[in-house]
Amino acid sequence: MIRAALELIAQKGPAGFTFAEAARWAGVSPAAPYRHFRDRDELLIDVARRGFDGFAVALESAWGGGRPDAFTAFDRVGKAYLRFAKSEPAYYSAMFEAGIPPKASPPLQEADERALAVLRTATERVVATMPAQHRPPVLMMTLHIWALLHGIASLFGRGDAARRSFPMSPEDLLEAALLIYLRGLGLSVPPVGPGSS
Repeated sequence: MIRAALELIAQKGPAGFTFAEAARWAGVSPAAPYRHFRDRDELLIDVARRGFDGFAVALESAWGGGRPDAFTAFDRVGKAYLRFAKSEPAYYSAMFEAGIPPKASPPLQEADERALAVLRTATERVVATMPAQHRPPVLMMTLHIWALLHGIASLFGRGDAARRSFPMSPEDLLEAALLIYLRGLGLSVPPVGPGSS
């Protein structure tokens, strides 16, 4: 049923299929899914939870404990965010476009918070490089970074047919946007990759 839901989300979006359609795609009777899920929403909650679990693992791996420095690790987290959105568009859609609030289930909320915690930790480490009197609130900055990442992923980082063509890659746009944002806060940001200025 999970594979069926992912395939149908990829084809029709998270709102574009019925529970019965998912059962047909999975090759089971219309009654069979009810042994595992109360309804279609519960199926989508489980898909979103699995997506957030994988998302958190990808972000944690990219963060790598903040090594070798906060800026390099921060850059890796941003790029991992875009890679996940592009390589797992059905999961990403279930996570962010299905209209499922994280509080819909404790496991979903826990997985969502675990992913956000990686962004917050990375942001905290970057903020810690600033003089104490100039540090912005970490949560506010985390939300700014999240909005920036999500915006780029939604514009053209996803692997679906709606992806737009721009004169730069999502990764280059992200790097430029983060440099502008962080330098606007007064941070002296070192170059983090080939071609960085």
